[in-house]
Amino acid sequence: MTRIENIEKQIEPLREKLRTHRLYDVLAAPYDIRIFMQQHIYAVWDFMSLLKALQKHLTCTTLPWKPAPNPKLARFINEIVHGEESDINEKGEPKSHFNMYLEAMHETGADTQPITDLLAGIKDLSNVNAQIDQAEMPAATKDFLHFTFNLIKTDEPHKIAAAFTFGREDLIPDMFLGIINRAYKESNQNFPKLTYYFERHIEVDGDEHGPLSLEMIEELCGNDNVKWKDALTVAQEALQRRIALWDAVAEEIAKQKAGREAQAEVATA
Repeated sequence: MTRIENIEKQIEPLREKLRTHRLYDVLAAPYDIRIFMQQHIYAVWDFMSLLKALQKHLTCTTLPWKPAPNPKLARFINEIVHGEESDINEKGEPKSHFNMYLEAMHETGADTQPITDLLAGIKDLSNVNAQIDQAEMPAATKDFLHFTFNLIKTDEPHKIAAAFTFGREDLIPDMFLGIINRAYKESNQNFPKLTYYFERHIEVDGDEHGPLSLEMIEELCGNDNVKWKDALTVAQEALQRRIALWDAVAEEIAKQKAGREAQAEVATA
């Protein structure tokens, strides 16, 4: 068994827990989708932050320019940055996936003000954790973001790459397309921007990205046993934080649903 295979075997129970999370069962109506999106936007931002941290380490983003030590990994990261930062939206306009998601939030009626306020208050990595602490968001979301930015601050690319590679939501777009279709059938509300966002993720996350992500881990860890142990630990923690985030979102959806049902009972009494 290779070291990569060992990590994948060790984290499979967590990935299965994420794949079968109860969140997917409670996401049904448009108001459920809005609650989800208001927290998931932070995971979209989190992904971009990990990606840009890897770009800093694996390509040259400083002057004077110097050649990247591994052109294959540099190309891989730059391709993902290109797609994430300047993809084409449903109208054929250049747009980042983050901004596509914000537009989809507006389409569904989700509140974008908290994430907008958070980004406006962040100057650089030195104050990101303080701004997260002050922001209006659930504790699980704060823990999720603190984990990522503390990882980025280590300046250890093998750890950042482990979170990026093994903590990704690569199976989630398929699930959410089904959820969106179910919401449409139950409420006759259609969300073309959100549908397009998830369809693009399925399209751009092709077969090539997964193997290259694993190659990146192998390159960065090399024959260093400590780094391989770090990679496993980070992979497990990243998935645990994602599961905790999903737990919190599912609980909030259930709480608000119970509140709506109680109000409906009072109204019909």
